[in-house]
Amino acid sequence: MIRPAALLVLLGALALPLGGCGFTPLYAAPGVSPGLSAIETIAPEGRAGALLRESLDDALARDGRPAEWRLELVLKESRIPRGRRPDGVASRYEYVVTANWKLISRADGSTATQGVSYAEVTFDRADQPYAAISAQQDAEQKVADELARKIQMDLAVWMLKRNG
Repeated sequence: MIRPAALLVLLGALALPLGGCGFTPLYAAPGVSPGLSAIETIAPEGRAGALLRESLDDALARDGRPAEWRLELVLKESRIPRGRRPDGVASRYEYVVTANWKLISRADGSTATQGVSYAEVTFDRADQPYAAISAQQDAEQKVADELARKIQMDLAVWMLKRNG
């Protein structure tokens, strides 16, 4: 059995080489976090657009200062029946959203970067109406959160390369 003090000394000794490896967290790089928070999200009308805009505003830590960038989104949604009950009714669905996005400079209107991200999730179709609606809305929120995370990472990498 290793004593707590010996374990701390061992962990400290193992961590020493990491100090000189040059590792810097992505969001600690100069310009990344302020650049992300200066992006205004323009999403299409509808529930999927609203959920994605909210998730992106949270992920990008959007603040109240004037936006330097405009993130325009075009969404394509599909709900595909997957499982079938003996009576032919779908018991499970796959919800897929593809987001084509473009980051546009507010200064000159030029496209700085663009990309395509997608997310998918499956959910059960319940027999009770409220449970079915709840499951679908939960799937929509999960897809929006996942898309926001993917777009945030793509934008953070782009900001890092741009500033570095």
